[in-house]
Amino acid sequence: MELYDYILLGTGPAGYKLAKGLAGDNHRILAVEPNLFGGTCPNVGCEPKIFLEGAVRAALATTNLVGKGIDQAATVDWATLMKTKKARFDSWPSETKAIYEQLPGVTVKVGAGRFTGPHTIAVGDEEFAGDQIVIATGARPHRLDFPGSELTHDSTDVLSLDQLPATTTIIGGGYVAMELATLLAAAGSQVTLLIRGDRVLKNFARENVRRLVKEMTGRGIRFVFNTSPAELKPQDGRLTLITNNGNALTTDYVIDATGRIPNVEALNLAAAGIEYDRHGIAVDENLQTSFAGVYAVGDVVNRPWPKLTPVAERQADYLLTRFGHDDPTAPFNLPVVASAVFSYPTLAQAGVNPDEATAGQHVEEFDWGGSSLYAGQNEHPHYICVYDNQDRLVGISALGAGAADDVNAVLPAIGLGLSRAQWQAAMIEAYPTTGDKVAALLK
Repeated sequence: MELYDYILLGTGPAGYKLAKGLAGDNHRILAVEPNLFGGTCPNVGCEPKIFLEGAVRAALATTNLVGKGIDQAATVDWATLMKTKKARFDSWPSETKAIYEQLPGVTVKVGAGRFTGPHTIAVGDEEFAGDQIVIATGARPHRLDFPGSELTHDSTDVLSLDQLPATTTIIGGGYVAMELATLLAAAGSQVTLLIRGDRVLKNFARENVRRLVKEMTGRGIRFVFNTSPAELKPQDGRLTLITNNGNALTTDYVIDATGRIPNVEALNLAAAGIEYDRHGIAVDENLQTSFAGVYAVGDVVNRPWPKLTPVAERQADYLLTRFGHDDPTAPFNLPVVASAVFSYPTLAQAGVNPDEATAGQHVEEFDWGGSSLYAGQNEHPHYICVYDNQDRLVGISALGAGAADDVNAVLPAIGLGLSRAQWQAAMIEAYPTTGDKVAALLK
């Protein structure tokens, strides 16, 4: 049995950061990957999504300006866009695998790693031992189980969809559902979302979610609340979806966007005595599992942390520090995290959700549709900010085409605890720019 200093289960962003950071120094490292090298984000997640969103955003921006200096709106050629996307992304798994293989001290094994004991794993018929093991196997799309559910598709399918369906039904109301609805509707598909509850994007500020739904509805996207699928069946070359309310929808393509679940089943965690449940692997404040020397990071972890690529990478950074013994006892602390839904307009937030502001905090709203900067784009950004009793920005919800960048622009004020006076004393922004308008939140 071969012995390694570190075994990395998963080669996504966290696994890559760990492999690169640990490589050298005579370390023996085993990187195990059963699927796409590089993981979800660069292959079937955020990066191909934002690539497609670039063309969609440009096209939708022109629709806002028809009759205001633009003669006609741009249209999205889905087939060409998808061909362009594949030309860029299809080679990434093999390229990423080659990068791993070139790292000093790193051995790559293709296959599903499974525990055979507390510090041993098997890949196929081979067995390996590791002093330290990091589980970074990520998550995958959740799939509902109902009659005909095998006819549904997931986000991975959509991001490689060659032919645009005439009509699309999306089950779910989270960020994946909203982003896919934006992409497909902008390209010309008639999109309907079925939402089990009475609202979408439950973790975002209610008022900005309401405004977003109104904007998307205005572009022809249909929202059906308090509805879930009961049966899906083929009929006359199309699909008929029967809902729990007894209604029948005729559609061409059905997407299950009901969330993501951790990749734990194939790991045989019981063999190592590692605690887990359907929400993921339990870890302590040092990201260590219930068995010493075995850690977990990223989307596979059962903690109330955002399931985002930068969070997984920050956890990898923490483990590199811990393994380097700079401060092996310091707990993992999550800083303020910005997140965004890349719908159109974009919805972004950081810090305290305005809906959850408490005593000693106050909320201010900013509507900049009348600004010359935004009026020239026929856009109506709406920001909701939370300030504490020392006049420090502690939370923001932003809705607008540039909301994600705008939230990032003020993130230092939240993360560093700067008051409005401290911000004003330190800088003067370029004008007239959207950055200056964002800085108005701190003036």
